[in-house]
Amino acid sequence: VQLQASGGGLVQAGGSLRLSCAASTRTFSMPVMGWFRQAPGKEREFVAAISGSGGSTYYEDSVKGRFTISRDNAKNTVYLQMNSLKPEDTAVYYCAARFGGSVGYRYDYDYWGQGTLVTVSS
Repeated sequence: VQLQASGGGLVQAGGSLRLSCAASTRTFSMPVMGWFRQAPGKEREFVAAISGSGGSTYYEDSVKGRFTISRDNAKNTVYLQMNSLKPEDTAVYYCAARFGGSVGYRYDYDYWGQGTLVTVSS
């Protein structure tokens, strides 16, 4: 599975961005897909995940109500809609894939994209 993240950029606080992650696999409908982020000087952290069917989602508490993860299996793409962005959301965002496990399990992702930078100005 190869993953290509895009959609990052510079936005003012309160603004919105939509990240996309395109997967090169014919089995895209199977893996759990997740978004992670890494801010400067900090460890990478979990943001959100979605099940293979798209029927289940899971979010880090700090983004609940502001971010929405979704997927289009026909396009082999997962999205992260980010609204009401805050300066503390500034980070490199990575998409990841894992075969098996529940969306609430934040670890053991096997495949990673290259990351896309999101910068939120105050």
